Amino acid sequence: MPPRTGPPSRPRAAPRPVPAARPDRAVAPPPTPLLAVAGGQLVAAPRSVPGGAGRTGAAGRRRSSNPYLRLLATPGARAFTAGNLIARLPMGMFSVSAVIMIAGSRGSYALAGAVTATGLAATAVVAPFTARLVDRFGQARVAVPATALAVLGSLALVLCVHYEAPAWTLFAAYAATATTPNTGGMSRARWAHLHRGDPAALHTANSFEQAADELCFMLGPVLAATLCGALFPEAGTLVGAVLLMSGVLVFAAQRATEPPVTPRTGAVASPLRTPGVPALLAVFLATGAVFGALEVVSIAHAGGAILALQAAGSCVAGLVYGSLRPARNVRLRLLLCLAGMTALMSLPLLAATGSASLPVLALCLLVAGAATAPTMVTGMTLVQRSTRPEQLNEGMTLAVTALLGGIAAGAAAGGWLVEHAGTVTGYTAPMSAAALALVIAGAGTAVRRASRAG
Repeated sequence: MPPRTGPPSRPRAAPRPVPAARPDRAVAPPPTPLLAVAGGQLVAAPRSVPGGAGRTGAAGRRRSSNPYLRLLATPGARAFTAGNLIARLPMGMFSVSAVIMIAGSRGSYALAGAVTATGLAATAVVAPFTARLVDRFGQARVAVPATALAVLGSLALVLCVHYEAPAWTLFAAYAATATTPNTGGMSRARWAHLHRGDPAALHTANSFEQAADELCFMLGPVLAATLCGALFPEAGTLVGAVLLMSGVLVFAAQRATEPPVTPRTGAVASPLRTPGVPALLAVFLATGAVFGALEVVSIAHAGGAILALQAAGSCVAGLVYGSLRPARNVRLRLLLCLAGMTALMSLPLLAATGSASLPVLALCLLVAGAATAPTMVTGMTLVQRSTRPEQLNEGMTLAVTALLGGIAAGAAAGGWLVEHAGTVTGYTAPMSAAALALVIAGAGTAVRRASRAG
């Protein structure tokens, strides 16, 4: 229908249609929309088809479908992740290097084991206080000097072993390494800060960090043993100290991604007093017993190399788990993960009981490791949600401390069973510890529901 025209005395009252043959007049310079004639009327049309909006939009341009690539595309993420991985690798090197170094020099595995156990106990005591300082003063201000003290402790241990100092000096030197900051916890705190309010991204980040833990604890002992055997007994400790200091310096230099320090207006209660946190720490304690018992029993039954398969299974499972959607009910997901871990931990026991060949046992350990990372990721997610933001490093360090305590207890229980009942019976220890963790988590959930109902 042609447009109306006014009287000749008021020519400006009539809109002038845009001729279809002259569409160039309707095209405005970017970023205005395209103007065209449709049905005799002037209309505005978008410059791109609706189906291509996701490809040309600023937020969607070249957006990867891989959640881990999207995670590492976060500004500054690759830099602090690289530093964190360098600093975390020695965590799997120090104990193995110390055992090889001390046992080779003093001829006593008992002394070497006692020294490393002392360092583990010291770390369990000191680490939460170090994390509290990190929360209060910032990661860079605390992590660098704390790492420097730990490195000095490692160097002192090397000198004491090399110059045959009294045995008590070995305990003192290795205990000084307890100031090593929890680099994994600090990295998780950064992800929590960068992706606050985005549960999917945080779920992927926690899965990535757990996979990194498994990878470092899988490669660390191998690297330590190789260095000590190919070069000299002190090489593993020295290289680990250099990697730790270098990695922390790189990590701490990334100030743009460091969580801000939240000022405290008064006395803040410990995360241990937060409802639900003690039960979670008990779950981590029992879960650590699974790892410690499985490690000792597997070494006694088939040698240490087979443990790499368990770590590999956990690493792969962690990456796959991170690509899934986060659970709406995280506590229910934790119960399911613990139930799966309890069931899968029966596989090595069945293989050992049936006198299966080494490849069969290796396959069982690989499958058993598949439940480890999802359980740890879900547990860490609950710790993050249960802990105040200004106490996040302390809360996660308490979880790691409980895990280390469980590893020590599980290793002792597994070793006792191996010595008194054999390796086949020893495989009941990790399965029983997983079942205990499931019972504790179930009881904690029941208590939480009862308190809400009351």
